[in-house]
Amino acid sequence: MSHRTDARNENLGQASTEKRVIVSRDDLPLSCPAAKQKLWNSHPRVYLPIEESGEAHCPYCGTHYALSDQSTICLNTRPGH
Repeated sequence: MSHRTDARNENLGQASTEKRVIVSRDDLPLSCPAAKQKLWNSHPRVYLPIEESGEAHCPYCGTHYALSDQSTICLNTRPGH
């Protein structure tokens, strides 16, 4: 049995070497490195808050993430507001 971040797992990609990554709401919650990337040769996985601003930076590697389908969510459901 191998761990899902095992270096020998060929189903996982290498950690991101891109400095700008476009993500969609389908990719949330956002983590760096992403869930489908190996951890063994990367920094610890951190979850990044991107929902409100539409942008986030990884404090470890500096990768900039941008939300491609950013939309404003209206929390007020009363008619006329």
